[in-house]
Amino acid sequence: MKTFLLITLLATLISFESQAQKETPAKQQQAKKDTTATIDLLGEINQAAPVKQKLLPDKYPFTQRIFWGEKGLMRNFDAFELTPEKRQAELKVRRTMLVAHQIMGFLTLGGMVAQGIVGAKLYNYSGNNYQGLKNTHETLGSVVAISYFSTAALSLFAPPKMLNERKGYSSIKLHKGLAMIHFTGMITTLVLGAQIHENPNNLNLKSWHRAAAFTTFGAFAASMIVIKF
Repeated sequence: MKTFLLITLLATLISFESQAQKETPAKQQQAKKDTTATIDLLGEINQAAPVKQKLLPDKYPFTQRIFWGEKGLMRNFDAFELTPEKRQAELKVRRTMLVAHQIMGFLTLGGMVAQGIVGAKLYNYSGNNYQGLKNTHETLGSVVAISYFSTAALSLFAPPKMLNERKGYSSIKLHKGLAMIHFTGMITTLVLGAQIHENPNNLNLKSWHRAAAFTTFGAFAASMIVIKF
């Protein structure tokens, strides 16, 4: 009797082990199928909802936004469609315009120096060539004004950069802060110069004009230095 029970128990164990060995490959195969199905599903989701690449910074000047924003005027041309490849081409245009901006900046600075020298002579000059100096000063003023605003336009209307500006201090931020000063100074200098032309004997206007001109020159020179060095 004991022998019979022992044989029966042994047969039962062997049967369970065989069944487990048969089920294991089946479970492994099912698990493999489930994994494959999951990977395929994730692939379909990724294709259905691709991650949109960021092509424009969050903040950039309104002058650039008018032309180069998502719905800017330049987006009406196929060559400037808002795509990753064409944005790379825009960045090359941006670099060219900013290099020209720097070159024009130095030319403008030289013109300011020349105009300042002539203007200083004009304040204390009363000789026969006074009108000649005055005409030279006004001509230089017109040339400097055209050069100055052309320099500004090359920066203000260039395509925007790709990334946002980093937080904290940077030479670019200081350059822009000084630009606000010399831009205001340039407008003030031109307005006062026009008033002096109509009131040549007004000493107060001349003093304010000279102060505005020196402020403009100082801020402009400083902005060129910080961006270059």
